[in-house]
Amino acid sequence: MKIKRLELSNFRNYESLSIGFDDSVNILYGDNAQGKTNVLEAAYLCGTTKSYKGIKDREVIRHSEDEAHVRMTIEKAGTEHRIDMHLRKTKSKGVAIDGVPIKRSADLFGLIHIVFFSPEDLGMIKNGPAERRRFLDLELCQLDRSYLFYLSSYNKVLIQRNNLLKQIKLQKSLADTLEVWDAQLIEYGTGIIRTRRKFIKELNEILPEMNARLSGGREKLLIEYIPSVSEEAFERKLAENLERDLILKSTSCGPHRDDIGFFIEKENLKLYGSQGQQRTAALSLKFAELELVRTRVNESPVLLLDDVLSELDRNRQNYLLDSITKMQTIITCTGLEELIGDRKQYHKIFHVVNGAVFEQ
Repeated sequence: MKIKRLELSNFRNYESLSIGFDDSVNILYGDNAQGKTNVLEAAYLCGTTKSYKGIKDREVIRHSEDEAHVRMTIEKAGTEHRIDMHLRKTKSKGVAIDGVPIKRSADLFGLIHIVFFSPEDLGMIKNGPAERRRFLDLELCQLDRSYLFYLSSYNKVLIQRNNLLKQIKLQKSLADTLEVWDAQLIEYGTGIIRTRRKFIKELNEILPEMNARLSGGREKLLIEYIPSVSEEAFERKLAENLERDLILKSTSCGPHRDDIGFFIEKENLKLYGSQGQQRTAALSLKFAELELVRTRVNESPVLLLDDVLSELDRNRQNYLLDSITKMQTIITCTGLEELIGDRKQYHKIFHVVNGAVFEQ
């Protein structure tokens, strides 16, 4: 799968842009705050319907405009497809594939698979659990349509339950309706927990080898799924926590509070790992993600690297650049010297200056 062309209208700092990509390695370079990351964000949004930053549609629309458009031409199995996305400040987005509007985001998934890697990912281990859950959700929503259904349904029910918990204090009789929302929360939450558990197991079949390559074979890395509650205990735990939830006016257990842990020889990297170990583990996780996608869909994903090279030492830069030769990659950086001179053949280079892109 490849991105052939990306067209933007009133997206972020771009009034208008049309850019064609090579099937191999593409470089976007320029000073900070010129619009390099915006190109990657648009590609990810068009391929997944979601910003990798987790923000709302209206935030990517150009200042003083009410609408934005993102159009992406892709190639999959020798056939070209066009994805059109219409973003509006006051309405939900519109999406069409080959000119035919789709009603559900799930209809887009599977058409193209994109892996996004940013400097923030290198801090995933030391940061809070929300970032690690987000990693799980972004990848699983692309890989598994049922997971997208579970997650979106769960989040809607969770909002309703939390609102109800707030209202019960004022109107006690509403407590009788709580079990209806609990039943749905358990149904969708169980699907999320089960899918996450399987995903972690699959990653652990790949992760130790990836980390061994990056650490010189010295360390064996594994990740552990740390659910807030097990599938079997979810219903019981919700009942046990009811009084607490009523006081807090929020739901205190469920997959919205899950986490994952990173361990080398049973030592928790978040607590005891050096910064180098944590970064190596995060990089290993991204490589394991890429390999898992290849295995699942039998095709290499598109890799978006957002200013990651400047955050890595020379050895990890070399390993990363040597690993991208068999997939389409779009890299942003502030200067071409970050790409270690002329050690590698880059097929297209673009200079980004204040919302304008110049091919060199």
